[in-house]
Amino acid sequence: MKKELTKNKKMLNSLFIVFWVFMIGSVFGFFAEIIYSIIYTHSIKVMRGLIYGPFIQIYGIGAIAFYILVSKVKSAKQAFFMGMIMGGSLEYLCSFFQELIFGTISWDYSDQFLNLNGRTCLLYCIYWGIIAIIFFKIVNPSIKEVQHIINDKKVKVVTVFLMIFMIFDITISCMAGTRQRERRNYLPAESKVDHFLDRYYPDELLDRIYNNKKDIN
Repeated sequence: MKKELTKNKKMLNSLFIVFWVFMIGSVFGFFAEIIYSIIYTHSIKVMRGLIYGPFIQIYGIGAIAFYILVSKVKSAKQAFFMGMIMGGSLEYLCSFFQELIFGTISWDYSDQFLNLNGRTCLLYCIYWGIIAIIFFKIVNPSIKEVQHIINDKKVKVVTVFLMIFMIFDITISCMAGTRQRERRNYLPAESKVDHFLDRYYPDELLDRIYNNKKDIN
């Protein structure tokens, strides 16, 4: 019984750590995109991946992938190439499923050298590789040093609260995005949920939040 409780506690702590990696990665992505826009467009462009909060979840998913896989490599060179492959694959899959589910895309690399269906390209794979090196050299060692903080009861309470909030944020964002596609296909509201989404998450709001997305169909 004691061993089972210890095992469950370790699993829960691991889940909490992965969640925090996702959260920090998502917030990092939000600010990274702002810095990128300042450098390359000389303007401040605020982009978000979810309706509520400064999150771009593709970076959060990438951070989890780095935490699970890149942390197991033994050199910065290995981290770089693994990061390139993982980041490029992640960008392609996220773009593919976004188009499939919501009928939109948030990036298009068709004009970039060595791109794959405009969903990913060599240049951005290199960027992912550089991020993987940073994760390998700096982030992962830091995680090992501070992960004991998860055991604090107050931190656990905050973590659970944030997990509930993030589940809500992702769910409502997906529902609103799906309903927007239905509206653009001239499908009328058929349920109370549809009417709720039409009233509180209209096209004007979603287009302002997701200002970098393009309609495909």
